[in-house]
Amino acid sequence: MAIIGSSSGWKKLARMVCRPSEQERSILFAPKTWAFWRNNIMCFCVNNILGHCLESLYCKIIDKCFGIIDDDYAVKFDPWYHPYWVYGIGGAAMTFIFEPIKERILKRHKSLPGAMLESYVIAVLAAMGMELGFGLLVNQPDEDGNYPYWDNSELPLNVFKQAWLVNDLVIGAVAMVYVWIAYPLFCKGMSKLGEREANTAFAITVGAFAAACVSSYRKLIKDGHL
Repeated sequence: MAIIGSSSGWKKLARMVCRPSEQERSILFAPKTWAFWRNNIMCFCVNNILGHCLESLYCKIIDKCFGIIDDDYAVKFDPWYHPYWVYGIGGAAMTFIFEPIKERILKRHKSLPGAMLESYVIAVLAAMGMELGFGLLVNQPDEDGNYPYWDNSELPLNVFKQAWLVNDLVIGAVAMVYVWIAYPLFCKGMSKLGEREANTAFAITVGAFAAACVSSYRKLIKDGHL
């Protein structure tokens, strides 16, 4: 009975994530409700920190494979709890832009793999656009040709010397996990809480994030990195 119940639970979970009902979809994108904004503010806070941790791991792998991470690259000395704002903004963009697109893709496709493939292609292109946009805004080389944050100019598959297709394929995969799995499960979990409990979780999350911001920026300023 336990095995049957477990199997049924996994099937229900998979259906909810991949083919959500109308009620479940309303939880994911309802900009006129406080619950929606509460969920997304919490996700924004968490994504800033989680993104930093994932970038640290990714940079270690990329550096070992390609040897392209400089010794003075910020991820090597930033406190792990220092927010990397690009990931919070990227997660919000995925919710506000990609979530409605995902819903249209699901309605148009009979095949779930086809829907996921199309959404992955869109996610990769969106990641490339964001990486390129941020690069053009904040990662311009100085008079000596040195880039302040990353240097993809000599890598194969670079896009206008700022974005890098390898990065975009990985970011696209992470975006897929976020939009198709992590965000729906988070919203579903929050919907199970009472209003008071959900607001308490929100306050704790925002408070912890604010503390991380203050503490990490103080440390970086004290160490002369800002």
